[in-house]
Amino acid sequence: MKNLFKIANPLKSFLLIAISMLATSSSNGQALKPSDSGYAPVNGTKVYYEVYGEGNPIILLHGAFMTINTNWSQLIPELSKTRKVIAIELQGHGHTPFSDRKLSHATLARDVEGVMDYLKVDSADVAGYSFGGAVAYQFAIQSPKRLKKLVIISATYKSNGWLPSVNNAFKGLKPEFFSNSPMKAAYDAVAPDKTKWTKFLEQMFAYAVVPFNFGEANISKIAAPVLIISGDNDGLDKIELIKTYQLLGGAVSADLGTMPKSQLAIVPSQGHVTLMMQTTTILNYLDSFLK
Repeated sequence: MKNLFKIANPLKSFLLIAISMLATSSSNGQALKPSDSGYAPVNGTKVYYEVYGEGNPIILLHGAFMTINTNWSQLIPELSKTRKVIAIELQGHGHTPFSDRKLSHATLARDVEGVMDYLKVDSADVAGYSFGGAVAYQFAIQSPKRLKKLVIISATYKSNGWLPSVNNAFKGLKPEFFSNSPMKAAYDAVAPDKTKWTKFLEQMFAYAVVPFNFGEANISKIAAPVLIISGDNDGLDKIELIKTYQLLGGAVSADLGTMPKSQLAIVPSQGHVTLMMQTTTILNYLDSFLK
């Protein structure tokens, strides 16, 4: 109990700070109405989406416990000036209803493909943050022909891609940490059934402690160019991150050969939450890479 107490209290403080920061960031985002929004019937449930702008499509996948607005409100107005932005809310998040359907990265990746089918999008760039980044990795493995370029922001394809302290912290998650939080308020504002909040949290908590690994062989087979963006102190194990980049063909001497098609960006003095708030930095990386 003592160890759990030591983990839980700092985790609760972190969550309260992080949630407040994200809420402030999203409230400062430029108000922009989607040109299209609704529900795509996929895989026995329905998944909410929003569409902004016109041009080559890019799909945005948010982090755990977040909504389109709390994760992407700063980036969508800029991205949609030149791109067709399709933002999706994953199972149980935001407008997308809670489901007793077994939660898995593979199922969520199939949901993304289902939304693409519904919107008649043959292929697209895909960007995912944190939990959404893991789903994006799985999408790249399952649906390679539907992917043009992949952007992974502060995410990993395996459990031990996180530092041990992060994985230990997942075990200390509790619903009361989110009580009366801006994240709860964001959920209540759009969720089709607000009474599912605790069930949703419990489902996510249970899944967070299940080890996962999509496999080095599968990552090395990703043919699409990949941009990995990470904060230098965002909780990712940087040794494992470099190994991931090597699987994608990076971490070589380009002066003695050719420049890899994939890219790695380590943003200094950034944690997991603050990284997502570096709008200008992320946009610059995206603009250069997606061209």
